[in-house]
Amino acid sequence: MKFCEYPDRELMMLSLADRIAGELADFLRRQDRATLSVPGGTTPGPVFDTLSGTELDWSRVAVILNDERWVPESSPRSNTRLVRERLLRDRAAEAQLVPLHLNTDTPEEALDDVIAEVTPHLPISVLLLGMGADMHTASLFPGADRLAEALAHDAPPVMALRAEAAGEPRITLTAPVLRGAMRIHLLITGAEKRAALEKARGLDDLSAPVRTILPDATVHWAE
Repeated sequence: MKFCEYPDRELMMLSLADRIAGELADFLRRQDRATLSVPGGTTPGPVFDTLSGTELDWSRVAVILNDERWVPESSPRSNTRLVRERLLRDRAAEAQLVPLHLNTDTPEEALDDVIAEVTPHLPISVLLLGMGADMHTASLFPGADRLAEALAHDAPPVMALRAEAAGEPRITLTAPVLRGAMRIHLLITGAEKRAALEKARGLDDLSAPVRTILPDATVHWAE
């Protein structure tokens, strides 16, 4: 794990956006396409705002969410909605959004179709993750009903999980896909999450799912 501390959040967001853009550009120089995987939530919004205007061949970039709540895109809790509003605009409007949410009552009903959509875009070129104070990342929540399966080395690329802390049913990329990303960045802010990160390093993956990606991650933190 590499830990990068910044003097303030604004500088961190700008620096991280620049780094992600540079890594994507490097992949596109060496191959036809690149895949960027991003979280939902409000924290990465400033990174998305900057990235969206970056001069990059976005038509060759596929964007996949780390996870999604099983809610319609019209919901304010939809990660897909956030990514469309903050990232897939300006120059980045040309990127291909790979959907994690389909129009079914449950994520299980859509799982085969979602896996078929996601698989051609693996491995992930650049992965940006967040972390909750409970040490979850993506929708790998401590106590989730199928967490052990999602953390296993032979897990399918995408799984549906349910956890009390998650609220709605979720669909998520699994640990092997996250660990298999070529570049891994973890974005956290505040003292509480820094303390949670330090705690996670001494726990097992079931207790602290974020730990599964830490060995190869660059952590970006600002108060």
